[in-house]
Amino acid sequence: MEPAEVTAILAQPDRTTLEGQRDHALLSFLYNTGARIQEALDVCPQAVRLDSPACVRIYGKGRKERLCPLWPETVALLKALLRQQPRANDERIFVNRYGAPLGASGVRWKLAAYVRTAAKTLPSLASKKVTPHSFRHATACHLVAAGVDITVIRSWLGHVSLDTTNHYAQANLETKRRALERIDGRSKSASRRDGGAIPA
Repeated sequence: MEPAEVTAILAQPDRTTLEGQRDHALLSFLYNTGARIQEALDVCPQAVRLDSPACVRIYGKGRKERLCPLWPETVALLKALLRQQPRANDERIFVNRYGAPLGASGVRWKLAAYVRTAAKTLPSLASKKVTPHSFRHATACHLVAAGVDITVIRSWLGHVSLDTTNHYAQANLETKRRALERIDGRSKSASRRDGGAIPA
């Protein structure tokens, strides 16, 4: 997903309701942390540090743990959600209206509805299959594009092998190559129309 597509999806939950506030916080958390959906749904308040430096302890595959920084916007969303729906230290943060933990399938269903709505204003989403895992891929790609060191991204996402993280760097290079080819193609077309080379 492109950053504009992520933004469009995040704008869909109705944040005047507790359900919408929770969904917005969860999707923002997924994008911030690059967590797998079950990793995010398992997070309890005791795993989150909301004071500076804000971070969350995420338990991944094989119960391997990693620390992930939290952006100020994510911290504000989590604080607001916990004010509205307080949880004990060992209770999961993302729950339904009855206080029961959310399931991954339910999140996928809700996300699909948000994507359909977002696609009405951003048509590029209509042709994409967006799942909670798409936010993990978006996080990785956007961190690479922002120039974050690949070893930092590996730690951020909890990849066992650096080879896995390198796929995102290679994909980013391929995207840049295609963009340069498009620019080069337009430059050559303009040069032919003008009857000569474009001035430097």
